[in-house]
Amino acid sequence: MNDPNDHKYRKYHPYQDLYNVPAQNLYNLPTSPEFLFHEESLNQRRSWSENLQYYTGTGYLSGAILGGAKGSIEGIRAAEPGESLKLRVNRVLNSGGHAGRKFGNNLGVLGLMFAGIESGLIHWRDTDDLVNTVLAGLSTGAIYRAAKGPRSAAIAGAIGGIAAAGAVAAKQAVKRYVPI
Repeated sequence: MNDPNDHKYRKYHPYQDLYNVPAQNLYNLPTSPEFLFHEESLNQRRSWSENLQYYTGTGYLSGAILGGAKGSIEGIRAAEPGESLKLRVNRVLNSGGHAGRKFGNNLGVLGLMFAGIESGLIHWRDTDDLVNTVLAGLSTGAIYRAAKGPRSAAIAGAIGGIAAAGAVAAKQAVKRYVPI
């Protein structure tokens, strides 16, 4: 072990430079997104596929939560006197799961339609503004209720357009007035 030639070679130590680095420098990560090309940084919007996944997933999740809550309340109200606790819990879980799936699927389809129409309008008009969002909400509501007749489609379209405009207005208000 005590080789006289051992002093000629320096032993490799992969972590030798890390001992003198302060810990805060190790975790000092950038907060803004990094892009390969400058043109990518100018686009502050999700891609159409990200948009599709976001609206569909958000719609399904919120519909499942709201439907599950509504169904659970219906299950609690439908309880009959003299039922065992196990039977009551089963009724609440079954009705909550059924309503949650139903609402989740409906809102997921609405999110899918909205995202597709909005992305198509952005591509077709070659601009990204409030008009695309309102038209997408209006079109989504009208298409979703078109089978019920023209009056129902017009009412649903108006509700969809108003809801989309309200969502954009709320987002702008949050950006402006809520410090992050």
